[in-house]
Amino acid sequence: MRRSGLRNNLVGGGLSLALLISSVVYAVAENKAMMLPVDPAPLIAETPSGDLSFKVEIADDTAERSMGLMFRDYLPTDQGMLFVFEQTRDVGFWMKNTKLPLDLIFIGEDGKVKAIRHGEPMSEAVISPNAPVRFVLELNAGTAAARGIETGARIRHPEIDAVDGKVNGASPG
Repeated sequence: MRRSGLRNNLVGGGLSLALLISSVVYAVAENKAMMLPVDPAPLIAETPSGDLSFKVEIADDTAERSMGLMFRDYLPTDQGMLFVFEQTRDVGFWMKNTKLPLDLIFIGEDGKVKAIRHGEPMSEAVISPNAPVRFVLELNAGTAAARGIETGARIRHPEIDAVDGKVNGASPG
């Protein structure tokens, strides 16, 4: 089952994509946080001290990526948001309306961390890895350094592994 189909089944037993997008637009207009379902598959960060597991919400369309973690008052330490882009490209993020300080972990289509940047709450400064990426993982600020996630680390999740498998000619998994 395609992940977006899974999300639709998780959210209200078949909630339409149009209704989901309308909910995101409403959330921005009302200064309310968007809450996506936690993906059933964990995201794994490979570090020198061992694998780390995180629960992630998946933002894989324009409306979800635009909203991100805006207006959130809290993010569990073992949770984040994975931004999935349709193709590898230059990206820029900002923290407007985002109350939480965040680590932005920029990930290439090969699943490797290309850059880690810090996001200051409510800032409109552009945060960029200065290299094309396919994914961005947002975690609470300081998580990457505290848990040993560094540039070059491998990040695994079915969304990432599917792209990496196509790029490197291997089957994901």
